[in-house]
Amino acid sequence: GRFCQITEVRGGSCGLACFHQILVNFSDFSAYILPAEMSGTPVKLYVYDLSRGMASSMSLPLLGRQIDGIWHTAIVVFDEEFFFGGGGIESCAPGGTILGPPNSVHDLGDTQITREIFMDYLSELGATTYSGETYHLLQHNCNNFSSEVAQFLTGNDIPATITNLPNEVLATPFGQMIRPMIESMSVSPGGGQRVGWT
Repeated sequence: GRFCQITEVRGGSCGLACFHQILVNFSDFSAYILPAEMSGTPVKLYVYDLSRGMASSMSLPLLGRQIDGIWHTAIVVFDEEFFFGGGGIESCAPGGTILGPPNSVHDLGDTQITREIFMDYLSELGATTYSGETYHLLQHNCNNFSSEVAQFLTGNDIPATITNLPNEVLATPFGQMIRPMIESMSVSPGGGQRVGWT
């Protein structure tokens, strides 16, 4: 994330000023300087099962372990849903993709970051680390995007059970067998519009 440096001066026992450098991420810095009564903007994680229940019922015989879903995630903030796929970073109204309503919603906390700063941040990501060309279903996907954005906005991460799913699948013989096919795939739920930059 982005970091701000605060220099704090304290009197030491020797009577000399001691300098303490504190590195905090942008969200923590905002919380540090803003009045406590100022309310933030809620940030939610929308979780969708791309298998629509099939992973839960078929994973044990196929993989030898129980997997409850093939997860696609999105960040919902400022009354908009943001996600990453083969088309880059996209947005829509909450629950507005062809996937319909999410299977579950997680409260990630509040953010003090403004919409303007957030959209600048997404524009930077979309032109670099999260352009459509960088998408990889196993190593650089929607869940990695949600994790990074969640931490930027709130300092909180998404559940590790979601981000660890590819490793769980690939740790099985069946996962290794289908890996070449999986690596050639991309996911981009219809219904979103690319977040605006040229």
